[in-house]
Amino acid sequence: MLGISDIKAGKNILWEGSPYVVLSAEHSKTGRAGAVLRTKLKNLLNGSVLEKTFNGSDKADEADMSKSKAQYLYAEQDGFVFMDNSTYDQFSLAKDVIGNAYLFLLEGTEVSVLNFNEVPVNIELPIKVTLTVVEAPPGVKGDTSSGGDKVVVLETGLKVTTPLFVNEGDKIIVNTEKGAYVSRA
Repeated sequence: MLGISDIKAGKNILWEGSPYVVLSAEHSKTGRAGAVLRTKLKNLLNGSVLEKTFNGSDKADEADMSKSKAQYLYAEQDGFVFMDNSTYDQFSLAKDVIGNAYLFLLEGTEVSVLNFNEVPVNIELPIKVTLTVVEAPPGVKGDTSSGGDKVVVLETGLKVTTPLFVNEGDKIIVNTEKGAYVSRA
């Protein structure tokens, strides 16, 4: 059982029978009242987000999650198909569960899969991925009054701010946590 001091951002908890990941957790205490913890929780089964306030005596179970490796195969109309690297079983995850993670997925990308009761429920992306620039406005010499940045479009549809020297066709490394340009590949 986890008390309110153990519930932190990134922790997987079991709430009302469903696994949730804690997106944010903020402790607060006012006057004579007991401490409370205001959290934002994301349901790992359906992707819904809820705000929950825990009082000082509230407890939550830690979700029994396991991780495995899988490879992204392709997109379907209502989701994305992956293949487990150890069993070669294919499984699909819905678009609303994955969220914007699809903007970093190319065929063959290896991801970590979160399993709840041995059933895949969500994915964790690698920290950095390499993507190709498909649209880049030309960088004009002397056009640095705004800091020397421009917005480019990558092969997955993701838009990223990059330095002026990045051109169409270049491969760049993108941080998946921030969705930001890191360097050329």
